[in-house]
Amino acid sequence: MTTRATPDAGNQPPPHDITCLISAEQVARRVQELAQRIAADYAGRAPVLVGVLKGAWVFLADLARQLPLPVRCDFVRVSSYGAGTVTSGEPRLLLDCTEQLTGADVLVVEDIIDTGLSTAWLLQHLRGKRPASLRLCALLDKPSRRRVPVHADYLGFEIPDRFVVGYGLDWNERYRELPYVGCVTIHESAGQSE
Repeated sequence: MTTRATPDAGNQPPPHDITCLISAEQVARRVQELAQRIAADYAGRAPVLVGVLKGAWVFLADLARQLPLPVRCDFVRVSSYGAGTVTSGEPRLLLDCTEQLTGADVLVVEDIIDTGLSTAWLLQHLRGKRPASLRLCALLDKPSRRRVPVHADYLGFEIPDRFVVGYGLDWNERYRELPYVGCVTIHESAGQSE
């Protein structure tokens, strides 16, 4: 399925072609499967889900609703992209957790693992808060782009090296609302390139 995104009013970039990579139905089914595994592993415990903003909020919300466990939710925001489609390789913490993580079972909920630089940096940062356990749940993984080793304890989908949007992921704050994960083709006339 290929769709043409509708241009916004004003001087916004031209439309982009978006091809469905993972359907809304596939995403929903996989989130349910992940929730079942997480529920079994955390039985009798109340984990803290730490969502990585902005991309993981949709995934975290759906995952939390599927878990038959008492959970607390918190958020961090780490940036290494800015307005582009290629990581700068220099993670910056823009928002830190407010929940007490010392002695807690922490499950980081990430939208995508790309080079691994931001994710590895974040996991190290959270280890410094002395949680009882620290695990990683990622919706998407691009292993072909990895620059540092990062392992997801719970993984939704492995994907090819394409720039993806939808289900919370964006390009320049656009397309987060799409119910599926799609590959976006950014036309040269838009002033961006993959």
